[in-house]
Amino acid sequence: MPATTSPAVPHLTLAQARRTALRAAGLDRARPGGPATARHVGAVVDRLGVVQIDSVNVFARAHLVPLYARLGAFDPALVDQAANRSPRRLVEAWAHMASFVRPETYRLLGWRRERYLHEAWGMVRDVPLQHAPEVEDIRTLLKEEGPLTAQQVHARLGAEHPPRPDEVWGWNWTVSKSVLEYLFFTGQAASAGRNGAFERRYDLVERVLPREVLAQPEPDEPDAVRALVATSIAALGVGTLRCVADYFRLRQAPAERALAELREEGLVEPVVVDGWGKGWRHTGATVPRTASARTLLSPFDPLVWERTRVEALFGVRYRIEIYTPAPKRVWGYYVLPFLLGDRIVALVDLKADRQDGVLRVTAAHRVDGPAERVPEELAAELRDAAAWLGLGDVVVADRDGRSRGDLVVPLTTALAR
Repeated sequence: MPATTSPAVPHLTLAQARRTALRAAGLDRARPGGPATARHVGAVVDRLGVVQIDSVNVFARAHLVPLYARLGAFDPALVDQAANRSPRRLVEAWAHMASFVRPETYRLLGWRRERYLHEAWGMVRDVPLQHAPEVEDIRTLLKEEGPLTAQQVHARLGAEHPPRPDEVWGWNWTVSKSVLEYLFFTGQAASAGRNGAFERRYDLVERVLPREVLAQPEPDEPDAVRALVATSIAALGVGTLRCVADYFRLRQAPAERALAELREEGLVEPVVVDGWGKGWRHTGATVPRTASARTLLSPFDPLVWERTRVEALFGVRYRIEIYTPAPKRVWGYYVLPFLLGDRIVALVDLKADRQDGVLRVTAAHRVDGPAERVPEELAAELRDAAAWLGLGDVVVADRDGRSRGDLVVPLTTALAR
């Protein structure tokens, strides 16, 4: 009998893979000009599947910038309404770190909550052993008075349950905060939204999730992981196993099994990307001929949060350097990539100086793109970002008049025009 041959694995050039990723992420074209609505915000969340939350507010809250990158100057109150009011369309979960997800996606993460002994970090994992009485008291308090912040819970119960002398909690957490984080991680409590100080307001899950979602059966782990991987590869367009697993912080072995099953279903296919190697592509992904976006990207944007992917696709070695000592920083403290077309062309260290009413550029480095075009385009983008943040001007200097990087002079000139 004649030998059978396996179908050839498709090849993509690096440029094709890059444009595929941008199209999947909703970053291949200019932002729409009209005002964004709740429907637009929901469409971005549906496309990405997950929006990471972080407390750092140097430029803007981390979860707002991916929406700005795709929608332009939208009203952040739209996110607050979706997350703080019933019926909620966004809820918090440990997805890709702390994140906003759709309530339906929250149900897909139930296996992680059940396996907290293997999935959570030590301070949360050890709470039932060290603070069983406090767990019961705080559960009862939430039932009777929720939603409550950690400070409010501590004010009510801190005197009754002070930490033992031998306890040292990270990040200056109180016992109340640690117990609440345990309840949150394990799904015994949920976030009813955030207050003006960005503190989580804890409440019972049944008072947070929409009724129709609560009524649905929770899928088992293999089915849930397969659904999460399907979301990941759709949002990525193309990526390696590492990229796909990292999206919801899955282990690679179950993610690989899920990809194999999705391949049988015709949802994904293996590909080889020149200069990157073996990967996977969503069968619905498309390759635009060109990309025309111009936007700043959050360090927590799904396009760039897996740093080896950034380096492979864009040729930029990008790291967030908040926790790096100042003398060792390469790009700056809170650095945002600047996307122009299908390239990351600059890295800018930004600070929203709300006291002085200006957006400060404390460092600006060109990493790609034509030298004559990047400063002009970046200047225009910074003006747009400043206007969105309610800041009156863009200043290329910190409060001491210092700035660094090879884009400082041409950017200053471009802003002066």
